[in-house]
Amino acid sequence: MASRKEGTGSASTTSTSAAGAASGKGKGKGGSGDSAVKQVQIDGLVVLKIIKHYQEEGQGNEVVQGVLLGLVVEDRLEITNCFPFPQHTEDDADFDEVQYQMEMMRSLRHVNIDHLHVGWYQSTYYGSFVTRALLDSQFSYQHAIEESVVLIYDPIKTAQGSLSLKAYRLTPKLMEVCKEKDFSPEALKKANITFEHMFEEVPIIIKNSHLINVLMWELEKKSAVADKHELLSLASSNHLGKSLQLLMDRVDEMSQDIVKYNTYMRNTSKQQQQKHQYQQRRQQENQQRQSRGEPPLPEEDMSKLFKPLQPPARMDSLLIAGQINTYCQNIKEFTAQNLGKLFMAQALQEYNN
Repeated sequence: MASRKEGTGSASTTSTSAAGAASGKGKGKGGSGDSAVKQVQIDGLVVLKIIKHYQEEGQGNEVVQGVLLGLVVEDRLEITNCFPFPQHTEDDADFDEVQYQMEMMRSLRHVNIDHLHVGWYQSTYYGSFVTRALLDSQFSYQHAIEESVVLIYDPIKTAQGSLSLKAYRLTPKLMEVCKEKDFSPEALKKANITFEHMFEEVPIIIKNSHLINVLMWELEKKSAVADKHELLSLASSNHLGKSLQLLMDRVDEMSQDIVKYNTYMRNTSKQQQQKHQYQQRRQQENQQRQSRGEPPLPEEDMSKLFKPLQPPARMDSLLIAGQINTYCQNIKEFTAQNLGKLFMAQALQEYNN
């Protein structure tokens, strides 16, 4: 279960009991326990609550988090309600996160509102959400409730003119690796895990009632025409520069991680050579002792003489690579929009000339 703590920037996994209490109850009519979630349907009110939560408590790179409620209908996950985690610091030792979540779900049940746990949400800062904390939290959710998803809301990208809300789940391969808790290079290679096979994105559909659709249509008719022209502005904001800076930081981290892994490989190779040389010396010495009629030397435990080196965990490298891929996708989308506007402006200028 994700928990909201000021300054942590991601979810924690200490409150899995609340998710476990809701496990197996999120089935709607016609739902099957073995069905995979292929689509996420979100009520428009839930989207507004998530946006409002960030606007009230999110400041800069501060991350806000909350619980998603709903039900599963066949292969569709319907998210009908949500509530935020209250903002608190680590000094609030008396605050019980599990009790708070259970009380909220109990209160929603009393007023006949969907109260079944189906996942959690969190905001992100320039797409920086591929972290170990998010991985651990989502694993706890999916382990307790198989259909759980995590919604990632990007307020900065949304401010550019288009809603950025994506749903992710851990892939079955990564779930198996996390269950074994073996993140060694051999285990990841055996499971065929790469940064592309860590998270799977689930398509999202935002559903509104007919009255809400009519209201939005009326508001669109009354909206000022000048506001729509802002999307055609050729000025480039600092979004691209900030994304490139974050990308370079992650590339530096990846470079340092590669250096650590190369050092481990060199030390392993050096140890193997020393082990081979030692075995050759022992063999020659035994041959000499045998020629003199002396008994051979007793066998020794090579694992005690040459202790195997601890391989570096590769999960952090996969997460860094996944975050780099996310930054590249964001930069690609942003530059594609800007280039499209520039080409359109060039065509208009040539036409006028």
